[in-house]
Amino acid sequence: MDANALLSTAQECAEFLSGQLHRDWSAAVPEMDMTVAQVVAHIADCVHWYSYDLAAGPVELSTMESKVRPESEPAELVVTLGTTAKVLAAVVATSSPDARGWHPWGIADASGFAAMACDELLVHTADAARGLGVEFSPTPRLAAAALYRLFPWTPMDTDPWPTLLWANGRASLPGHPRLTKWRWHCAPLSEWDGSAPIS
Repeated sequence: MDANALLSTAQECAEFLSGQLHRDWSAAVPEMDMTVAQVVAHIADCVHWYSYDLAAGPVELSTMESKVRPESEPAELVVTLGTTAKVLAAVVATSSPDARGWHPWGIADASGFAAMACDELLVHTADAARGLGVEFSPTPRLAAAALYRLFPWTPMDTDPWPTLLWANGRASLPGHPRLTKWRWHCAPLSEWDGSAPIS
Protein backbone atom coordinates (compact mmCIF):
# COMPACT_ATOMS: atom_id res chain seq x y z
CA MET A 1 0.00 0.00 0.00
CA ASP A 2 1.65 3.20 -1.20
CA ALA A 3 1.06 6.51 -2.97
CA ASN A 4 0.47 4.81 -6.32
CA ALA A 5 -2.26 2.61 -4.88
CA LEU A 6 -3.88 5.68 -3.38
CA LEU A 7 -3.78 7.59 -6.66
CA SER A 8 -5.20 4.63 -8.57
CA THR A 9 -8.01 4.26 -6.07
CA ALA A 10 -8.83 7.97 -6.13
CA GLN A 11 -8.86 7.98 -9.92
CA GLU A 12 -11.23 5.04 -10.10
CA CYS A 13 -13.60 6.56 -7.55
CA ALA A 14 -13.48 9.99 -9.19
CA GLU A 15 -14.18 8.53 -12.62
CA PHE A 16 -17.17 6.64 -11.26
CA LEU A 17 -18.55 9.71 -9.48
CA SER A 18 -17.96 11.88 -12.53
CA GLY A 19 -20.26 9.57 -14.44
CA GLN A 20 -23.05 10.23 -11.93
CA LEU A 21 -23.13 14.04 -12.03
CA HIS A 22 -26.54 14.06 -13.72
CA ARG A 23 -28.13 12.29 -10.75
CA ASP A 24 -29.55 13.84 -7.57
CA TRP A 25 -26.68 14.42 -5.14
CA SER A 26 -29.11 15.78 -2.54
CA ALA A 27 -30.56 12.27 -2.17
CA ALA A 28 -30.20 10.58 1.19
CA VAL A 29 -27.84 7.64 1.50
CA PRO A 30 -29.63 4.57 2.91
CA GLU A 31 -28.63 3.70 6.49
CA MET A 32 -26.71 6.98 6.82
CA ASP A 33 -27.77 10.40 8.04
CA MET A 34 -26.04 12.04 5.07
CA THR A 35 -26.77 13.01 1.49
CA VAL A 36 -24.65 11.85 -1.44
CA ALA A 37 -22.97 15.27 -1.57
CA GLN A 38 -22.19 15.14 2.15
CA VAL A 39 -20.66 11.68 1.81
CA VAL A 40 -18.37 12.78 -1.03
CA ALA A 41 -17.38 15.89 0.91
CA HIS A 42 -16.65 13.65 3.90
CA ILE A 43 -14.28 11.52 1.82
CA ALA A 44 -12.29 14.60 0.83
CA ASP A 45 -12.27 15.84 4.43
CA CYS A 46 -10.86 12.55 5.70
CA VAL A 47 -8.16 12.32 3.05
CA HIS A 48 -7.13 15.90 3.79
CA TRP A 49 -6.94 15.20 7.51
CA TYR A 50 -4.76 12.16 6.89
CA SER A 51 -2.18 14.20 5.01
CA TYR A 52 -2.10 16.72 7.85
CA ASP A 53 -1.87 14.02 10.54
CA LEU A 54 0.94 12.12 8.82
CA ALA A 55 2.93 15.32 8.25
CA ALA A 56 2.35 16.48 11.85
CA GLY A 57 3.73 13.34 13.49
CA PRO A 58 2.56 10.96 16.23
CA VAL A 59 1.08 13.57 18.60
CA GLU A 60 -2.41 14.82 17.80
CA LEU A 61 -2.36 18.36 16.42
CA SER A 62 -5.75 20.07 16.56
CA THR A 63 -4.86 23.61 15.63
CA MET A 64 -6.52 23.84 12.23
CA GLU A 65 -10.11 23.68 11.06
CA SER A 66 -10.80 22.79 7.45
CA LYS A 67 -13.98 21.44 5.92
CA VAL A 68 -15.16 20.72 2.41
CA ARG A 69 -18.46 22.47 1.62
CA PRO A 70 -21.01 19.79 0.63
CA GLU A 71 -23.21 22.42 -1.01
CA SER A 72 -20.57 22.81 -3.72
CA GLU A 73 -21.37 21.62 -7.23
CA PRO A 74 -20.96 17.84 -7.54
CA ALA A 75 -18.28 18.24 -10.22
CA GLU A 76 -16.28 20.46 -7.87
CA LEU A 77 -16.63 17.92 -5.06
CA VAL A 78 -15.15 15.27 -7.33
CA VAL A 79 -12.21 17.53 -8.19
CA THR A 80 -11.72 18.23 -4.49
CA LEU A 81 -11.69 14.52 -3.75
CA GLY A 82 -8.98 13.95 -6.34
CA THR A 83 -6.97 16.94 -5.15
CA THR A 84 -6.89 15.83 -1.52
CA ALA A 85 -5.77 12.37 -2.67
CA LYS A 86 -2.89 13.91 -4.63
CA VAL A 87 -1.80 15.89 -1.56
CA LEU A 88 -1.85 12.82 0.69
CA ALA A 89 -0.05 10.77 -1.96
CA ALA A 90 2.71 13.39 -2.04
CA VAL A 91 3.03 13.30 1.76
CA VAL A 92 3.09 9.49 1.74
CA ALA A 93 5.69 9.36 -1.05
CA THR A 94 8.02 11.82 0.65
CA SER A 95 7.70 10.51 4.22
CA SER A 96 10.61 8.62 5.74
CA PRO A 97 10.14 4.87 6.28
CA ASP A 98 9.81 5.41 10.02
CA ALA A 99 7.37 8.32 9.81
CA ARG A 100 4.30 7.97 12.00
CA GLY A 101 1.17 10.06 12.39
CA TRP A 102 -1.62 10.26 14.94
CA HIS A 103 -4.92 8.45 14.49
CA PRO A 104 -7.36 7.48 17.26
CA TRP A 105 -7.10 3.81 16.22
CA GLY A 106 -3.31 3.69 16.25
CA ILE A 107 -0.17 5.61 15.42
CA ALA A 108 -0.16 4.91 11.69
CA ASP A 109 2.72 4.75 9.26
CA ALA A 110 2.58 6.05 5.70
CA SER A 111 1.12 2.80 4.36
CA GLY A 112 -1.55 2.92 7.04
CA PHE A 113 -2.61 6.42 6.06
CA ALA A 114 -2.65 5.49 2.38
CA ALA A 115 -4.78 2.44 3.17
CA MET A 116 -7.20 4.39 5.36
CA ALA A 117 -7.66 6.89 2.54
CA CYS A 118 -8.29 4.07 0.08
CA ASP A 119 -10.84 2.57 2.43
CA GLU A 120 -12.60 5.93 2.80
CA LEU A 121 -12.62 6.34 -0.98
CA LEU A 122 -13.88 2.88 -1.83
CA VAL A 123 -16.45 2.34 0.89
CA HIS A 124 -17.91 5.85 0.81
CA THR A 125 -18.05 5.86 -2.98
CA ALA A 126 -20.16 2.72 -2.60
CA ASP A 127 -22.29 4.58 -0.03
CA ALA A 128 -22.76 7.46 -2.48
CA ALA A 129 -23.65 4.99 -5.21
CA ARG A 130 -26.41 3.50 -3.04
CA GLY A 131 -27.82 6.98 -2.54
CA LEU A 132 -27.79 7.52 -6.28
CA GLY A 133 -29.44 4.18 -6.98
CA VAL A 134 -26.47 2.65 -8.79
CA GLU A 135 -23.80 0.08 -7.96
CA PHE A 136 -20.09 0.67 -7.51
CA SER A 137 -17.70 -2.26 -7.88
CA PRO A 138 -14.02 -1.31 -7.80
CA THR A 139 -11.11 -3.20 -9.27
CA PRO A 140 -10.54 -6.23 -6.99
CA ARG A 141 -6.82 -5.49 -6.53
CA LEU A 142 -7.64 -2.04 -5.10
CA ALA A 143 -10.15 -3.50 -2.66
CA ALA A 144 -7.65 -6.22 -1.71
CA ALA A 145 -4.86 -3.71 -1.07
CA ALA A 146 -6.96 -1.76 1.44
CA LEU A 147 -8.51 -4.88 2.98
CA TYR A 148 -5.34 -6.80 3.75
CA ARG A 149 -3.44 -3.74 5.01
CA LEU A 150 -6.14 -2.54 7.42
CA PHE A 151 -7.97 -5.76 8.31
CA PRO A 152 -5.34 -8.53 8.45
CA TRP A 153 -7.70 -10.81 10.39
CA THR A 154 -10.32 -11.00 7.62
CA PRO A 155 -10.97 -14.16 5.58
CA MET A 156 -8.44 -14.69 2.80
CA ASP A 157 -10.59 -17.02 0.69
CA THR A 158 -13.40 -14.58 -0.14
CA ASP A 159 -13.86 -11.92 -2.81
CA PRO A 160 -12.00 -8.84 -1.53
CA TRP A 161 -14.67 -6.26 -2.38
CA PRO A 162 -17.59 -7.87 -0.49
CA THR A 163 -15.13 -8.67 2.28
CA LEU A 164 -14.02 -5.04 2.51
CA LEU A 165 -17.65 -3.96 2.77
CA TRP A 166 -18.19 -6.59 5.48
CA ALA A 167 -15.09 -5.46 7.38
CA ASN A 168 -16.49 -1.91 7.37
CA GLY A 169 -19.84 -3.05 8.75
CA ARG A 170 -21.67 -2.42 5.47
CA ALA A 171 -22.81 -5.93 4.61
CA SER A 172 -22.93 -9.52 5.74
CA LEU A 173 -20.54 -12.11 4.34
CA PRO A 174 -21.40 -15.78 3.79
CA GLY A 175 -20.53 -17.59 7.01
CA HIS A 176 -19.96 -14.32 8.86
CA PRO A 177 -22.61 -12.13 10.51
CA ARG A 178 -22.77 -8.45 9.68
CA LEU A 179 -20.53 -6.49 12.01
CA THR A 180 -22.02 -3.92 14.36
CA LYS A 181 -18.56 -2.69 15.42
CA TRP A 182 -15.36 -2.57 13.43
CA ARG A 183 -11.98 -0.90 13.39
CA TRP A 184 -8.78 -0.69 11.36
CA HIS A 185 -5.26 -1.75 12.17
CA CYS A 186 -3.51 1.34 10.82
CA ALA A 187 -0.25 0.99 12.73
CA PRO A 188 2.47 -1.01 10.96
CA LEU A 189 1.47 -4.61 10.34
CA SER A 190 4.53 -5.71 12.31
CA GLU A 191 2.74 -4.37 15.40
CA TRP A 192 -0.43 -6.41 14.89
CA ASP A 193 -0.91 -8.84 17.80
CA GLY A 194 -2.79 -11.43 15.72
CA SER A 195 -6.21 -10.77 17.25
CA ALA A 196 -9.37 -9.46 15.62
CA PRO A 197 -10.44 -6.24 17.43
CA ILE A 198 -14.05 -6.50 16.27
CA SER A 199 -17.38 -7.71 17.68
